Amino acid sequence: MSQVTVYLDDEIEKRITASAKAMKLSKSKWIANAIREKLADEWPANVRELAGSWEDFPTLEDIRATDQRDITGEGL
Repeated sequence: MSQVTVYLDDEIEKRITASAKAMKLSKSKWIANAIREKLADEWPANVRELAGSWEDFPTLEDIRATDQRDITGEGL
């Protein structure tokens, strides 16, 4: 495992310290978790769980079959 030196301004350091303390983590583990989350190459579990939780979108044919008209947009 490698070590990295990071220089933070006082405000950021205070915020990290408070957040790490609330999560009962060391600042080092808090920062490592933040980097791991930033570098993740997949959707978070709570986003993946949304798949299939809504009804399918209507097809273009279904949309065109309704009698409703689009509203007039503003001119450019």
